[in-house]
Amino acid sequence: MKKSIYHISEMDCASEENLIRMKLQDYPGIAKLEFDLFGRTLKVYHNRNTEELTQQLVSLNLGAKLMETVVNTDNIFVSETEDWQQRRLLWVVLTVNFGFFLIEIIAGFFSESMGLFADSLDMLADALVYGMSLMAVGAVVSRKKKVAHISGYLQILLALMGLMEVVRRFIGFETVPEFKTIIIVSLLALVANSFCLWLLQRSKSDDAHIRASVIFSSNDVIINVGVIVSGLFVWWLDSAIPDLIIGTLVFMLVLRGAARILKLAQ
Repeated sequence: MKKSIYHISEMDCASEENLIRMKLQDYPGIAKLEFDLFGRTLKVYHNRNTEELTQQLVSLNLGAKLMETVVNTDNIFVSETEDWQQRRLLWVVLTVNFGFFLIEIIAGFFSESMGLFADSLDMLADALVYGMSLMAVGAVVSRKKKVAHISGYLQILLALMGLMEVVRRFIGFETVPEFKTIIIVSLLALVANSFCLWLLQRSKSDDAHIRASVIFSSNDVIINVGVIVSGLFVWWLDSAIPDLIIGTLVFMLVLRGAARILKLAQ
């Protein structure tokens, strides 16, 4: 068994990780993949020809470069219990994100808040990424690509519709959203995301999916605080402008995430 270590310059989130997993999933002779998103490195435990493996990674156009190949002396065994615990943790985070996607999109509609609507799409984007992370093992590649296509285009469609509504409200009549709903729902979302972040950090896992989930949950907490602050400014200024600003920023984040997901379907 050999261990090949690659530096992948454009691998900085779970989307690139899933892209690599899909590429190598059905490639025979690979025992395990270890991702370090922060260091942008990948360890491949295999008994394949290293040049062939390198060609597979280079074809993804993520800047993959072989650093070294050595005889493996590491213990690469991962217990079924550990794998099950990580899956259960990801299912909890996925459920919370999808649940608050439904809550916030309904609350955003009735309160006429673009901030809540945009945050709901961000929750949906995270839920879809967690779902694809759970599909990383055992799923058929064609199914993953189909899910990635649907997820990416759905997010783009909803985000563009949201941005069009933001523009309409900027240039048209100004509807002041219900600030109480914005603040209360965002506070609940903040509590939920903080709980997810606590669970993920408590796991102390070095698994790339878990560490990526920590980053997503941390970003969600920041966005929740931003929406709460916008709600306070809506109340203070009696204006929809703060809500439109935060909505625009979050919609842009959703579009960026959708582009990464579509990359999986190429």
